[in-house]
Amino acid sequence: MQRTSLLRYAWLSITAAFATIVLKGIAWWITDSVGLLSDALESFVNLAGAFMALAMLSLAARPADEEHAFGHGKAEYFSSAFEGFLILAAAASIAYAAVLRLANPQPLEAIGAGIGVSVVASAINFAVARSLLSVGRQFKSITLEADAHHLMTDVWTSAGVIVGVALVWLTGWLWLDPAMALVVAANIVWTGWKLLGRSAAGLMDVSLPAEQLAAIEEVLSGYRAQGLDFHALRTRQAGVRSFVTLHVLVPGNWTVHEGHDWLERIEADIRRAVSHAHVTTHLETKDDPASHADRALDRPPE
Repeated sequence: MQRTSLLRYAWLSITAAFATIVLKGIAWWITDSVGLLSDALESFVNLAGAFMALAMLSLAARPADEEHAFGHGKAEYFSSAFEGFLILAAAASIAYAAVLRLANPQPLEAIGAGIGVSVVASAINFAVARSLLSVGRQFKSITLEADAHHLMTDVWTSAGVIVGVALVWLTGWLWLDPAMALVVAANIVWTGWKLLGRSAAGLMDVSLPAEQLAAIEEVLSGYRAQGLDFHALRTRQAGVRSFVTLHVLVPGNWTVHEGHDWLERIEADIRRAVSHAHVTTHLETKDDPASHADRALDRPPE
């Protein structure tokens, strides 16, 4: 699948957000439940996040150019961070409305119909979230994964709200409705915080996940057994693309042609071990002391 084809999943998320806004808005209107209101407000966050995802996926799909030699993959982290901020803003709004309702409880109306409409909206979110999560993981799109996790949070949020409204219906305890809204707010704050943390890690060039580093090390171990050595291994991720750089130390009596052939094989093996990897190697001789002076990011002055 081409990266540009992922855009249709962003449009799917946008369509689902519009549908759930309407359905949850109806559920709140007929019940006057602050819990269902909080659920509807989060759907507006979903819509804004979906539009941001569409914009950033479009940007990330652009090929590398003279000003962006490493491509545009990091654009996806901006989408994830933006959605995290929106989630935190929605949580604050939900908590404010819930506190006001705790201070001034209001009876709920047409609870059965409101719950039914909310269940339909949750089913739409669940189906779309599963689709986005599957595609996001397959193609390493942090944007689609973030959108999927947010929608799944919305599903659990809706489940909690529905339980709260149903308990009000059964017990007549009006405080359960705003209390559940506060629980919802706390839950989505945690989701927003995790999204912000993951986005910050990507923008700060955090190294590849442990399982991918282990796959690279397995490749290098095979070559160490053949007399080569390595250092200055550095990795980072930009959206779907992984970047791997390392220095390869070979016997000093090898020709440049021979060393180059080995580097080509090493790079090919790493690309097979880590999908969508851009691998850069630097050839050095094992018996030259200068070869060991550049292990760190900043080489000491001569």
